[in-house]
Amino acid sequence: MEQYYPYIKSLHLIFIVTWFAGLFYIVRLFVYQIEATQKPSPDKEILGEQLKIMASRLWNIITWPSMILAVFFGFWLLYMRMFFLSDAWMQVKLAFVVLLILYHFKCHQIFKQLQNGVVKHSSNYMRLFNEVPTIILFAVVFLVILKDGTDWIYGTIGIILFSILLMMGYKIYKRIREKNNSEF
Repeated sequence: MEQYYPYIKSLHLIFIVTWFAGLFYIVRLFVYQIEATQKPSPDKEILGEQLKIMASRLWNIITWPSMILAVFFGFWLLYMRMFFLSDAWMQVKLAFVVLLILYHFKCHQIFKQLQNGVVKHSSNYMRLFNEVPTIILFAVVFLVILKDGTDWIYGTIGIILFSILLMMGYKIYKRIREKNNSEF
């Protein structure tokens, strides 16, 4: 069974990449769906229907299967290397994975609402919400690559600083968008 470890790990990484791609793009589609509801007819209806189709295909054909397969292969890897469960970096990584799965389910809730024409969040909220998986991705990659060499204090400070930089970038982008929209 050990000879299959690199293949299982490769499949795990492939489905992590496609899962993240789906999570990044679905929230962008949420932004566009929300903004489409504010357009005049017939643009509102035409864009709304097209974006619903795109979101449905992305969510059901790519994102959900990728999440299921990434988790499946991840558990298989853990089964093959149970000793990793006693390592602090793996425990923290698994906590981030749980957060990512919760994020996925929250996206599913928003997806269902938008598919039913219910808009509960602004497009600006969705733009900010879209940064959550980025923070998780950075945290997990650094944890996995650095493992025990990671100084938890510096790592925590680094993630906090990275999050602050993302939020500052978001605010700058929001101001630029508002300025460009007011010129028209």
